[in-house]
Amino acid sequence: MHMAIPRNYQGWTVLANGFRPFFLLGAIQAALAILIWLPAFYGELKLSSAFAPRDWHVHEMLYGYLPAIVTGFLFTAIPNWTGRLPIRGLPLATLVTVWLAGRMAVTLSAFGPWWAALLIDASFLLLVVLAAAREIAAGRNWHNLPVVAIVAVLCAGNVAFHVEVHLRGSADYAIRTGVAVIVLLLALIGGRITPSFTRNWLVKHNPGRLPVPFGRFDMAVVLFSALSLLGWIVAPDSAPIGLALAAAGGLHVVRLARWAGDRTLRERLLAILHIGYAFVPLGFLLNAAASFGWVLPSAGLHAWMTGAAGVTTLAVMTRATLGHTGQALTASIATQTIYLAIVVAALTRICAVLAPAYAEALLHVAAFAWIIAFAGFALAFGPLLLGLKLRALAVRRPGAAQPVL
Repeated sequence: MHMAIPRNYQGWTVLANGFRPFFLLGAIQAALAILIWLPAFYGELKLSSAFAPRDWHVHEMLYGYLPAIVTGFLFTAIPNWTGRLPIRGLPLATLVTVWLAGRMAVTLSAFGPWWAALLIDASFLLLVVLAAAREIAAGRNWHNLPVVAIVAVLCAGNVAFHVEVHLRGSADYAIRTGVAVIVLLLALIGGRITPSFTRNWLVKHNPGRLPVPFGRFDMAVVLFSALSLLGWIVAPDSAPIGLALAAAGGLHVVRLARWAGDRTLRERLLAILHIGYAFVPLGFLLNAAASFGWVLPSAGLHAWMTGAAGVTTLAVMTRATLGHTGQALTASIATQTIYLAIVVAALTRICAVLAPAYAEALLHVAAFAWIIAFAGFALAFGPLLLGLKLRALAVRRPGAAQPVL
């Protein structure tokens, strides 16, 4: 559904819709955070954060970048869910400012009390939850309220992260809580939009076998995944939890196979959604292996975060930006380059854990590919997000609008 800028809106284009500032700033922050992280990891750069370098890295990806993209998605989808006007203008600018203040507060937290960084940083997701809940309640769109509840758990995880670092010196449970929330969001939202978009395209462009729509099997997989992830948060080294994670991984493989992803290879905007989701079961299986001591836990964590979250967020960001700015829903060379870079980043980051002898070289490749992906998104899609016209991307979609969120 093409979200045109309302005629009565007189403000900056970048503040007309939630996806515009959060997708752009989120991509810039994701690229900069990794650019800073690698020299910090090797001790070549000293951070000004009260967090240890690893915790700062994890926090800024898990509770910095991802909340920005989730917010951009939510504030773009909610008007379609409720029929209400989007949050825009000054309220949106306020949220953007609070998010930026959170990034500064965490990065410079060594210069002030720990609770000040917590209050500034945690206030963003709290405001997002309150705003989203208000819009859904006003539109009486109750069946989408669980998505907001999951984001509320992410907010609680962020608070717990700050408290855990203060009390224990490093985060542990709060990291797994945040990761589990993101995996559930991917399973819930990705599990709805991927087969839906695939069906719409196949009916028009490649008639034949169609994906199975979201149903009871999908809900059972999501619920079982939630239970196994809850156990993983509490006891990641437990053998029974490892078996549950392995079973969940197998269920997600079956789920993905039902979506006819092999029939979408011609259209990269769709294929990338299936590729991104493939990292969800991979993460379950690698974390199951880690619970038995077969691999290091970071392999599964990066399958979920760099792979599933990194690939899927870029897939959604590119599709939503094209669709909501009136462009053709097809992947340009620049878009395909972004996709290739993020998949390379995910695979090499996982391999860096599985092949420690080559870890340093693989880490550099992963970081470089990640930066290319997100800086590439900011450069290629920034003009559209800012409301500028760029001939290379300004290809109008023929015919009726197609769903994008």
